[in-house]
Amino acid sequence: MVDTSRLAAFSVFADLPAAELDEVAAAIREVDVEADAKVVTVDDYGTAIYFIEQGEADVLIDGSEATQRLGPGDTFGEIALVLTGQRTATVVARPPMRLLSLSGQDFDRIRARVPELERSIRRLGRERAAR
Repeated sequence: MVDTSRLAAFSVFADLPAAELDEVAAAIREVDVEADAKVVTVDDYGTAIYFIEQGEADVLIDGSEATQRLGPGDTFGEIALVLTGQRTATVVARPPMRLLSLSGQDFDRIRARVPELERSIRRLGRERAAR
């Protein structure tokens, strides 16, 4: 179980009641990623949402051109998880990264008990998809 204090750095968790934070903390996993590794690839089926705890990543929309840099406190993977099912970008770790990951399977398992989290993730996904 991840300590709930580690989730405080992420805006999607900001307004969650304590009971929801506990559900998420029990379901979330820590993932270490090597430098230059692809974390997700455009058009792949999306099976998790990721929260960057350490390190940075480039977001590649059209293959090789980085359109955005993500860092600690940022989230990615939400569009595929709750909206489209498919990845809309490739995300590549630049230095090594430590991520917190919530799998789609675990999200579905706790979904009924985390309504605020689902609303927050959907809102983020809609905002990003509209860009």
